Formats: sequence, structure tokens, C-alpha cells
Amino acid sequence: MAWALVWLIVGIALMIAEVLSGDFVLIMLGIAALFGAGADALTGNLLIDVVVFAVTSVGMLALVRPALKRRFLAGSGHRTGIDALIGARAVVVSTVDFETGQVKLAGDVWSARSISEQHEPIAPGTAVTVVEIAGATAVVSAEL
Repeated sequence: MAWALVWLIVGIALMIAEVLSGDFVLIMLGIAALFGAGADALTGNLLIDVVVFAVTSVGMLALVRPALKRRFLAGSGHRTGIDALIGARAVVVSTVDFETGQVKLAGDVWSARSISEQHEPIAPGTAVTVVEIAGATAVVSAEL
């Protein structure tokens, strides 16, 4: 039963150390150490504890860690702020040309300009698509 306490302490110490590293390696080893503690509590055989720890460690590092990293690095997939406005539909409020104009975008009136000098001015009431946000100006393109 003494080894169970050692496995438990090592497992908790590794999980606490994970807070500092944030790389999902130490937490996987900490969980594996807890499995080792459980194996010791059930069997009392150090060899079985080590095998359980090794198998659990390899399994967690090979299977669980990559999935966790993908999940946390991918973020929510929900665009916010200016990023959420790109590709959004807007309606021209005052004629939009390459230099000036206004559109109603996401419930607010934004200053706007056309994406290209070659395009003719876009008349009020026309639906447009936001191509980019440049400062406080929506760069738009007429919808086809």
C-alpha cells in the first residue's frame, strides 16, 4: 500500500506541474501515475503498477494528448469582432464608390468604399458583401 501513496503523490505533483507547462504531457503522466496507484491498491505488485503506468502513459500521450491539443488550439471556431464581419452582407445607405459611401452592416451604419476603382458606384439599397475592414471603413463588393 506504500507504493500507492507514492504513485498518488507523483500523479498529483505532475498534474500541478502541468499548470506551469501547459503542454498536456505532464497531465497525461500524472493521470497514468494515478492509474498506477489504483493498480497498486488492487494488486500490491510493483511490476504490475509499472506496466499499468507505462501502458497508460503511452496510450494517453499517443491518443488523448493529440485530440486535446487540437481541441484547445482550434479554439471555438466562432469568429468575433472584425473577423465576423468579413463576408457579411450589407446594404448600401449612400452611394459607395472607391473613396466614399456608407453601408448598413450588422445593424450599424459604416463608412464604406468599393473594392476597386474600376467598378461603377454602387447605388443605395444595393446588397453588397464585405471583403475587408480597413480601420473603420468596410471595403465592399457588389453582390452578383
